[in-house]
Amino acid sequence: MIKLRLARLNGEPEIFHSIQGEGKSIGVPSVFVRTSLCNLHCIWCDTDYTWNWKGTRFTHHNDAQPGYEKFDKKRWIADCAIADVAEKVQRFRCPNIILTGGEPLIQQPALTELMRQLRETDSLYRFETETNGTLMPTADFDAAINQYNVSPKLENSNNVRRLREKPAVMRFLAQNPKSNFKFVLATQNDLKEVLELKKKYGISSEKIWLMPEGVSREQLAERREWLVDVCKNEGFRYSDRLHIQIWGSKKGV
Repeated sequence: MIKLRLARLNGEPEIFHSIQGEGKSIGVPSVFVRTSLCNLHCIWCDTDYTWNWKGTRFTHHNDAQPGYEKFDKKRWIADCAIADVAEKVQRFRCPNIILTGGEPLIQQPALTELMRQLRETDSLYRFETETNGTLMPTADFDAAINQYNVSPKLENSNNVRRLREKPAVMRFLAQNPKSNFKFVLATQNDLKEVLELKKKYGISSEKIWLMPEGVSREQLAERREWLVDVCKNEGFRYSDRLHIQIWGSKKGV
């Protein structure tokens, strides 16, 4: 039987009700289903408990924190029956579901089945998926999903280009009417790479959101002003990290 491998938080599969904090749907009440596992290893990732396993050589900003350790893979992954996940999602009585991670597209068959089961109970369910834009959606997954929140990784993520940029996938997503693109910028120098990707894949300006890299209110405030000016000059959308502004760097909110 196919199962979903979800992130584990406080001993339970990470499924929670909040508001979308980033990108196109910012502020929308949503249920988050956080998958475990990722095919990239971003140095600033705030959910590295989905991939930064003991025994790996990936680097992370948290390495400098006293007492920080990589994660025990067995303890941080919850193997869940799809029906059990669907039942937990239904309890929240919220129609907007966000499949997040990790990298959700690693588990497309299981997530496609989850969407099918939920829509059998209520046709009003709507599904968004976060993705790093490196894995090609299957035909079944593409037919089921309502919105792709694509976050291509830049050089500042510490992933080499051959890992972070997959041209065939980017072309597919750039041409897909369900897609929008969110780029994480740490410095003003990152804009050059965004503009190169925009031109290379023909991404229209109105489908691009720029978001400051940061896991604290102070970091976001430091980068917000110049990033808003970039959006004004280029015709892009600005995305803050609303959950950080409200709750700080907390999990499950």
